[in-house]
Amino acid sequence: MSTFNVPTREEVSANNQAIFDNLNKALGFVPNLFATYAHSDTALENYLNFSNAKTSLSNKEKEAVNLAVSQVNGCDYCLSAHTAIGKMNGFTDEQILELRAGNASFDTKLDALATLAKNITENRGNADQNVIDGFFAAGYTKGNLIDTIVLVGDKTISNYINNTTQIPVDFPAVQPLETALV
Repeated sequence: MSTFNVPTREEVSANNQAIFDNLNKALGFVPNLFATYAHSDTALENYLNFSNAKTSLSNKEKEAVNLAVSQVNGCDYCLSAHTAIGKMNGFTDEQILELRAGNASFDTKLDALATLAKNITENRGNADQNVIDGFFAAGYTKGNLIDTIVLVGDKTISNYINNTTQIPVDFPAVQPLETALV
């Protein structure tokens, strides 16, 4: 059982209260994971700035990476959140399951990206050269590679925070991949 609570607006710093207010306006609620970042006076703002920074990857590409990385890292919270966000970005349930598994038979370019994201995460940054070559062969650039690695790091931070704190998931829960693929 987690010793971490999800802090309320009243329990966080004034700076984090303002961020909570902005999240409420934008999303209609403060996701539990973001609220958990607010145990620190600086982590929530730092993370949101990092996570929302400019990238060469499209929103769909970002979700492909987020799903593959969260699956490897076993983060139910992020899998649930990014399944919902993936659907908002036009992915079907079947496509989301494929992306979680680190592939995308429905799109060659996304397949190379999801494969790379999974491989980087599984190998702690020591990606297989054939996977990197496949990524470039699919039309991605060195800049895209760097942005993908940055996104893997971004998602891994959230995965680790959730996996350590075990805060409650406040998105529709997803099935374990093994169960969902049966």
